[in-house]
Amino acid sequence: MTTNRDLLRHVYAQVSRGDAQPLLDALADDVEWTIIGTTPLSGTFVGKQQVIDGLLKPLSSRLAGPIRFTFDRFIAEGDDVVMLARAEATSVTGKPYNNTYCIVATFADGRIRRMTDYVDTELVTSALF
Repeated sequence: MTTNRDLLRHVYAQVSRGDAQPLLDALADDVEWTIIGTTPLSGTFVGKQQVIDGLLKPLSSRLAGPIRFTFDRFIAEGDDVVMLARAEATSVTGKPYNNTYCIVATFADGRIRRMTDYVDTELVTSALF
């Protein structure tokens, strides 16, 4: 049996390889995904299509390749999993995008129902926009 922790690790390992499909497959249809702050990518996106159109497509359009995650720690309790990670990427302008992440995911029925990304928002703006 796959745990929520294992699933979150798996989808971000696949994202690191440039394959976002496992992440999309793991999202509940009515997922709520929040990026903190006031960056062009910040906000709460509700539903898979809004996540794709409002977050994932704009993010990928600003990157020269995949974001490569290095996992530091996972903390799981009940339906909640916290992922502490570092990530490296390069923006389309050639600037490094090396951010630190704290992602809080809440699962329901084996799918990600809510996600909140705590990141260096100033870096998001300066490196990607």
